[in-house]
Amino acid sequence: MTAKTVLIVDDEAPIREMIAVALEMADYRVLEADNAQDAHAMVVDHQPDLLLLDWMMPGTSGIELARRLKREETTAEMPIIMLTAKGEEDNKIQGLEAGADDYITKPFSPRELVARLKAVLRRTTPRGVEDPIEIEGLLLDPVSHRVSAYGKAVDMGPTEYRLLQFFMTHQERAYTRSQLLDQVWGGNVYVEERTVDVHIRRLRKALIDHHHLIQTVRGTGYRFSARG
Repeated sequence: MTAKTVLIVDDEAPIREMIAVALEMADYRVLEADNAQDAHAMVVDHQPDLLLLDWMMPGTSGIELARRLKREETTAEMPIIMLTAKGEEDNKIQGLEAGADDYITKPFSPRELVARLKAVLRRTTPRGVEDPIEIEGLLLDPVSHRVSAYGKAVDMGPTEYRLLQFFMTHQERAYTRSQLLDQVWGGNVYVEERTVDVHIRRLRKALIDHHHLIQTVRGTGYRFSARG
């Protein structure tokens, strides 16, 4: 199964390290940030599956970052677990009202953290997101992160995989290069629009018998369609 990515945001390095070890042992991919500004950039760039967010940090607090992420369309659905030494009930309510999906009070055991994290991911993963998609013998399996054509494995890079996954889940609509950059590369990544053309070319080359599914829309960009 594809490892879920968790971003740990805490200004205390020993706590980040303790959490990272527990999560890596449970087969999660881990990203780390020690302040809200860096965390926000990493959320945009890497689109983690879940955020572990410390309440009290110098500068922008975790609660402010949570509110900001919930206001932005691209991150509004991202699950957030607040980490804090604040145990009072009104603080918990404040955290949940800011959009947190769960709340863990320090000190906590790594086992409890992993169990709560799994529960939040189960609740917040939309049904169907991990279902395989098949079109004309081309199969993309999000769980194993594999692509095959007529039962034979198709080899491609991580960016081409993300492009294909986006296309196969958003068929029959034309997207501009800048829209594809936002959706596939992330809005905080500064790359030229022509980069999209390079990766489209690589993807078509990898797909061989299915290259026709990725259509060039003159004056706009690209569309994924089985209609020809």
